Amino acid sequence: MSRYEEIRQELKTNPKRWLVTGVAGFIGSGLLQELLILGQQVNGLDNFSTGKQENLDDVRATVGEERWNQFRLIRGDIREQTVCRSACNNIDVILHQAALGSVPRSVEDPVACNDNNVTGTLNLFNAAKDMQVSRIVYATSSAVYGDCTDQLKNEGNSGRPLSPYAVSKKVNELYADVFSQLYGLESIGLRYFNVFGPRQDPNGAYAAVIPLWISALSKNLPVYINGTGEISRDFCYIDNIIQINLLAATTSNRRALNQVYNAALNRRTSLNQLYKKLKKRLGLHFNHVINKRPIYRDFRKGDIMHSQADIRKAKNLLGYVPTHTIDTGLDSALGWYLSNMC
Repeated sequence: MSRYEEIRQELKTNPKRWLVTGVAGFIGSGLLQELLILGQQVNGLDNFSTGKQENLDDVRATVGEERWNQFRLIRGDIREQTVCRSACNNIDVILHQAALGSVPRSVEDPVACNDNNVTGTLNLFNAAKDMQVSRIVYATSSAVYGDCTDQLKNEGNSGRPLSPYAVSKKVNELYADVFSQLYGLESIGLRYFNVFGPRQDPNGAYAAVIPLWISALSKNLPVYINGTGEISRDFCYIDNIIQINLLAATTSNRRALNQVYNAALNRRTSLNQLYKKLKKRLGLHFNHVINKRPIYRDFRKGDIMHSQADIRKAKNLLGYVPTHTIDTGLDSALGWYLSNMC
């Protein structure tokens, strides 16, 4: 039995009280669903600036009414200290997903990025300290590696941030370290790489590449690739991310605490390779996809060239073992994509 299966059984036997911020978002709703399936009591905080009610509706339909009744939604903003304190009341563990994502959006509006990602997270850390929450697991990002030239990104290496978004996530890590040193707040930061899966929004100017391309291919719209297509990313399926969050939230290994971990697959896929994978799958459902070609355009400001995670630290200290590759992840999510986006 894997460590993840062990902690799932432990949680069913000894449930905890959880707060999930950004609960109506793509990752937040995935975490909520898993926690409710495991019989946990969950508070969810979201201001619905990017989160969606339909994500919560989908969770409700999936888990059923009895489990859904273990969930309490708080409509509020982490930029408000009183909201954070109220949400943290009587909570054991926080899974902090709320953020204003997207590198391009941060380049266009660095102040909003800072307000949400830095001030909001500081408010939450402070509330967790004051309300005596035992642990906070927070989402950081592979963007913190910036211009680090190492092909394999290791938590001990660093580079110069290339966007306000990257700066905001690095500051979160610094605050987490300070709060652990000064106030004893246990924390673990998870540097997400390129997460994908069901409920990921394909709409808007800042949509992630996989749902954006699936939507465009299915509707016979143009598909744009920034640069030559040799930019590569470590695409990680949502089930792997849920696993590492719960491992971090429940670990009893003291050496594992107050650290950051790469949350990824340790595989590199170029944009050209990704396009071929999606084209192959969608070509079985839409004839117009078979001969469709992408349109190449300029590189995007703030983007890094290559992103691949070294996940040995998470394996060794947390027991993290990814269950899905990019191919099995795409296969698992394809039914949802076809039903909800095409």
